[in-house]
Amino acid sequence: MSETLNAKLNFNTEEGGTAESSTGFSVNVLQKENSLKPYDMLLMALGSCMYATFEEVFKKMRISCESTDIEIEGEKREEVPKFLKYCRVKFKVKGADNQKKFERAFDLAAKYCSIFQTLSRVAEMSTEIEFTEQT
Repeated sequence: MSETLNAKLNFNTEEGGTAESSTGFSVNVLQKENSLKPYDMLLMALGSCMYATFEEVFKKMRISCESTDIEIEGEKREEVPKFLKYCRVKFKVKGADNQKKFERAFDLAAKYCSIFQTLSRVAEMSTEIEFTEQT
């Protein structure tokens, strides 16, 4: 059986709105200050999905690291609708105990991340992994 997803959004025309997840977490959206824009949420969803998939893979491979930072850059096309044209995902892995296996885990994360694969239907996707030493 497929998973049913839901979100609730409430907007006040003058002030923007609030988005609430099925877990009860909420964020301000489309407000002038301290809020997220739709593409902010899309890129953060991509990063969190990629990391969750990456973590699952590297744990199965029995490898570890100190930390992982993710930078995502996207560009929207000029024509309407302005969907995502290009997206680059860069993982910065600190203190990886086996870089070759981490590279494989990263490739598998891109392959199996549902949001990455969804976006790849409309955008040119690129990935990069950078390793730094443990502190």
